[in-house]
Formats: sequence, C-alpha cells, structure tokens
Amino acid sequence: TMGTEATFGLCGKDFVILAADCQAAFSIIRMKDDADKIWQVENMLFAASGPPADTANFVEFIEKNIKLHTLRTGLHLSTKAAANYTRNELATALRKGPYQADLLIGGIDADGPGLYFMDYLASMEKVNKAAHGYGAMFTLGLMDRYYKPDLTLEEAKEILRLCVKELETRFIVSLGNFKCKVVDKNGVREETLFPAQ
Repeated sequence: TMGTEATFGLCGKDFVILAADCQAAFSIIRMKDDADKIWQVENMLFAASGPPADTANFVEFIEKNIKLHTLRTGLHLSTKAAANYTRNELATALRKGPYQADLLIGGIDADGPGLYFMDYLASMEKVNKAAHGYGAMFTLGLMDRYYKPDLTLEEAKEILRLCVKELETRFIVSLGNFKCKVVDKNGVREETLFPAQ
C-alpha cells in the first residue's frame, strides 16, 4: 500500500538506521504529528507504514510472540529469524484478514548488521537501503547515489537528511517531523536528524 507516509532504512558498517515520518493521517486529515512508527522489538527495530491500526496491531502481535519465544526457549531470535517469522505471519494473515503493513526490520547479529524490506504482500528481501511509501519513488535514487557499504553513522544521517529534503521539495503536503532510531552493538537509541527537532 502506498500512502503519503515515508519510512527509510540504511545498513551501515556496524549499525542499521531507520527513519519514519511522525504523522498519523486519515484520508486528507492529519490526526496527530508525533506518532512513533519505529518499534523496538527486543534488540531490533521495526519501522511500519500503513493504516495505524494495522501497523500497531501487527507489530505488537509480532513483538509479543518473539518475547514468548524467548521466554519459552531462553534463546533470542536473530534479525534474520525474526524477519522470516514476521514474513510468515504476514503471509498467513494475507489469506484471512490481511494487514496493510509495510515493514523495515533492522538489527545486529553475530555476522553484522541486517536490514530487511517487507511489503504488505509478505515479500521480503535483505537489503542495504530501503524506503516505503510514495517517498520511495523520490528517494531510492538518492540512496543509490550516496550509499556505500562502509557507511558511517554521520554519512547515513546525511543521506536521510537529503531524502527528507527531497520529499519537502516534491510533496505538496508536508510530512512534518521525522523520527530516527539506530541499532548497533550497544543496543537501540534515538538519533536526531535535524538539530531543531
């Protein structure tokens, strides 16, 4: 589903950074402008775009089941395992009551950082850079141009700033503020993209 939302993800040298706009809208009406669309699930990040009810319900369902798995087995799922589990649940729901949720999943495993792109039809791919929503049409080219495998955090934040500025130029409607979170070997933290925010 392609809405006026925008979520971005970049996989750096030793981190994954995700950014998402902060507005919750219904049709052409902005309901709130401080929505957090990036969930922390154990030591991973899930950025979700789509109708707020679908994204919140689905990500919370995944979060609780991953937590249950950890409690039952004492083992933490890798990012790859969590992404595959999420994809399977999305695919199963597709045949019953589909969730209109597009996801970016980021985490750090023994073999380094991983970023997974997943759409509402449950197709999944491990990627270095990703975007969802109409914003993807205008920003994937920028990401292709500036991305490099050994990206530093500051370089990644600069690419995301360029993406947000591109959307401000192209979109008639302002997406407002963007929230940005990073996962690395030290865990999950929020980062500021623009000093004024």
